[in-house]
Amino acid sequence: MRYLIILLCLCSVSLTAQTKIDSLLPVRGFSIAAPQTDQVAQFIDFVEKELVPLHINTLILRVDYNYAYESHPELRNETVLSNADVKQLVAMGQKHHINIIPQINLLGHQSWAEDLENLLKVYPEFDETPHIPMMEKYEWPNEHGLYCKSYCPLHPDVHKVVFALVDELMEAFEATAFHAGLDEVFYIGDDKCLRCGGHDKAELYANEVRKIRDHLALKNQQLWMWGDRLIDGKTTGMGMWEASMNNTHRAIDMIPKDVFICDWHYERPDKTAVLFAMKGFKVATCSWRHPEVSKVQVEDMLKFRAESTPEMRDNFQGNILTIWSGAESFIEGYYSSNDSKQRQMLEMFKGL
Repeated sequence: MRYLIILLCLCSVSLTAQTKIDSLLPVRGFSIAAPQTDQVAQFIDFVEKELVPLHINTLILRVDYNYAYESHPELRNETVLSNADVKQLVAMGQKHHINIIPQINLLGHQSWAEDLENLLKVYPEFDETPHIPMMEKYEWPNEHGLYCKSYCPLHPDVHKVVFALVDELMEAFEATAFHAGLDEVFYIGDDKCLRCGGHDKAELYANEVRKIRDHLALKNQQLWMWGDRLIDGKTTGMGMWEASMNNTHRAIDMIPKDVFICDWHYERPDKTAVLFAMKGFKVATCSWRHPEVSKVQVEDMLKFRAESTPEMRDNFQGNILTIWSGAESFIEGYYSSNDSKQRQMLEMFKGL
């Protein structure tokens, strides 16, 4: 509790106070789907009125195919952000010293419910499991263990396509970091895949992380990713959602230490940030729909930073609130009442 009291004392917006806040929590993040083209002005207004006063300095925007890509226009959504739309977001970030990190889901999350995402819809040859059909009406559990499709990391052409999108998006956002998702990968090294079958799943996963990281490093850009596939779901008891049950967790010792880990836990404030920090990664804990969990995660991160060795302290970077609805619906909910769930979720940053 004393750590929250420290935060509540830092209400001044002076440079000295800002320096103290940055020292306490270097990363104070908000992750949400990028706004639609007709919502950009509303979204910027929300950020400036609500997030800036909370000292949020990191904004992860899930863009995916919501951009007017020139390299692969066939992968665009029906309506997309223009380059001019993105430049408005960039200007807002620069004005308020907010690090904007664009995201495209790579490897996993290539489908959702009954629908393929654009990559596998346009390039079905990239599918890791083409023998597993999409359902007309999605249900979980199902006989094929289908949650989300993955692309085959060993397909010789897949990176030519996805890296072209990454490069174009990074240039548009003038970004120094890219979020590749890489979470909840259930299909990897499938036995029926002519390329991946029989390969070690941890090595396949680590190689994909490394390939993305190395591509970004060519332009001095950093890879951010979710951390669930790097946690042993059996040993920790965290299971298949927040951790790995298909042995990808061993990849934690195979990937470069300059990858930034977003360590999400939504139902309990599990302390796996310590695992990542002790492995040498910089890490931020991530929360979602339970404000009480968010508050504990903030307390934990402050405690870890305060009580760690100088060598470990900077690995504990901060906290990120993740939102899994669209920007428009979140903002509408936020303004629906003074005690809305959306407002409660942002309480984790109150007093900064």
